[in-house]
Amino acid sequence: MSALGRVIAVVNQKGGVGKTTTAVNLAASFAVSEQRTLLVDIDPQANATSAYRVDSPRHIYDALIGRCVLKDVTFPTELRFLDVVPSGRDLYGAEIELVSAPRREHRLSSLLEGARDHYTTTLIDCPPSLGLLTLNALTAADGVIIPLQCEYYALEGLAALMETVELVGRELNPSLTIDGVLLTMWDGRNRLSRQVEEEARRHLGDRVLSTVIPRNVRLSEAPSHGKPALLYDAHSRGATAYLELAQELMTRRSPDTPPPDPSSPASRWDRVG
Repeated sequence: MSALGRVIAVVNQKGGVGKTTTAVNLAASFAVSEQRTLLVDIDPQANATSAYRVDSPRHIYDALIGRCVLKDVTFPTELRFLDVVPSGRDLYGAEIELVSAPRREHRLSSLLEGARDHYTTTLIDCPPSLGLLTLNALTAADGVIIPLQCEYYALEGLAALMETVELVGRELNPSLTIDGVLLTMWDGRNRLSRQVEEEARRHLGDRVLSTVIPRNVRLSEAPSHGKPALLYDAHSRGATAYLELAQELMTRRSPDTPPPDPSSPASRWDRVG
């Protein structure tokens, strides 16, 4: 039987920290490393969706409320090994609609069970809040990446977020771990960036990933062209940094764990969709 793929939620309740940039570009970096990758956008703002120019009347909302299965809202991208599940404005109402639903925290987890042996990595781009959609992502995930911008008040709210992750781990998802805190918008010429990095590494130790994401114009420009940085400017510092991040995360996987086999006749992806 094939090994199951890993589900990673990219989470921070603060906006503007590089959360969607990380989800979009890390997904692309896994894909160009020939890792079967799924990017799931559960942010109603749908920025990860527009970053790949996925345009569909159906999206993750339809799967969450039971109108369809996940496979029906999974779309290919320019990158051979990357698929995207888009979001849309209807998702703003999902938290209200799901409040009284049975097993409301497990809706996304149930959907992703069918994809675990089809994709090596599934990345979830979460909304900038700790509401029911983010709770669904944490319940579905094996690991969490927390982007932390190298600016004033960077560590503000981080303790509360980590407490939330630990609470979900105790109550809903015992396998949930923090894969790493990722420093974003880093500028080595800027004293503040260096101070934030020093403080984060002092307080959080090896939970802070070795790779840092620089402040980079190409990273900011790429979404307006409907591309990840790797397809917009593969030689940019931002694109290179996300490739390094993907390599760092892949080396943390057990070397004895083979990737999922999407061709397996026992694939649960085939059974659910």
